[in-house]
Amino acid sequence: MKAAFFDMDGTLIDSRADLCATVNHTRRDLGLSALPMDSILRHVGLGAKHLLSNAIPEAAADIENVWGMFMERYALHALESVTLYPGVAQTLERLSSAGWLLGINTAKPSSAVHAIIRKLDIERFFGDAVIAGGDCAEMKPSALPLLECAKKMGGHKVTGEDWMVGDNWTDLECAANAGVKSAFCTFGFGILRDSKYTAKIDNFSELAEIMGSL
Repeated sequence: MKAAFFDMDGTLIDSRADLCATVNHTRRDLGLSALPMDSILRHVGLGAKHLLSNAIPEAAADIENVWGMFMERYALHALESVTLYPGVAQTLERLSSAGWLLGINTAKPSSAVHAIIRKLDIERFFGDAVIAGGDCAEMKPSALPLLECAKKMGGHKVTGEDWMVGDNWTDLECAANAGVKSAFCTFGFGILRDSKYTAKIDNFSELAEIMGSL
């Protein structure tokens, strides 16, 4: 059986508004001015603490207290306006029906991941195969979280026929480190850097055809 591993932010879900609202509410709690969306989103992809320390550098010396404030705010805002990108539910259904094993490999906090996939009714596609921030000793671009996710697929052995799907350089480097194919989501808000990919998709609905033909 083949497996596909998915990033969350900028890949399965459009969470830009909720992420930015959380950061800016936390900044205001600290007496700081709000930041524009682009200044916040450029720090997404390496986990919430990375986002926090870069989007609120003024609080770096008190990061643990600010982390608690941030997570309280995120619990309030994570589900406000988050949506699936067009074609996600239909494509996951198509892949699942075709026998693909599906998993989530994200740096997003675990509590938020599970709340979001329940709200958006895609939890059933992944079962236990969800690795989120804090679930693994390492994060993307390391291959370890992908390999840990594969173990949750009934001990699936990763091969070069598997795929990692994401919008950020960390996803593509994770794929390369794990020896799997990669699909770059151009519609997301990640940063490519100079990372290589097997294929790119401008719409999530293109994924099933690409994975079936390569």
